[in-house]
Amino acid sequence: MSPTTSDPAERTAPAGIDPRSPRFGAGITAALLLVVVMLGLAGAEAPAFVLLLAIALLFAWGAFAGVRAHPYGLVFRALVRPRLAAPTELEDPRPPTFAQLVGLIVTGVGVVLALVGLPAAIVFAAAAAFIAAFLNSVFGYCLGCQLYLVGIRLRAAA
Repeated sequence: MSPTTSDPAERTAPAGIDPRSPRFGAGITAALLLVVVMLGLAGAEAPAFVLLLAIALLFAWGAFAGVRAHPYGLVFRALVRPRLAAPTELEDPRPPTFAQLVGLIVTGVGVVLALVGLPAAIVFAAAAAFIAAFLNSVFGYCLGCQLYLVGIRLRAAA
């Protein structure tokens, strides 16, 4: 990218992030969501609800403060990143930040539905979010990032 580019999106693109950081966070999130699913299936709805609420709040943190300010990103940069070789390329933080918003919506719906008397929503929301977090952490396939790119393409086509 050169400073003379005519594309305003490229001129304002934020500095890249280590792509391993969102995958690290997705691994932690996947593990926590699996616990929510197991608690919900075991009938421990109150602890499952509290943990799902905490995960939703973490998604909100990442969605509104950005992935650089997310606690998992801070842990990655402080404890994990110094032990790794430099990344071969950096990633635009906007798609992972959007993915945090998608995670917030999915888990938030589960929390709200549980509050209005549908406790099974805890397990369904956690399972759906688990699938996305698992795909990201294990395979590097970010569903929320893909949705972000679809949105960009649709906006460009309009």
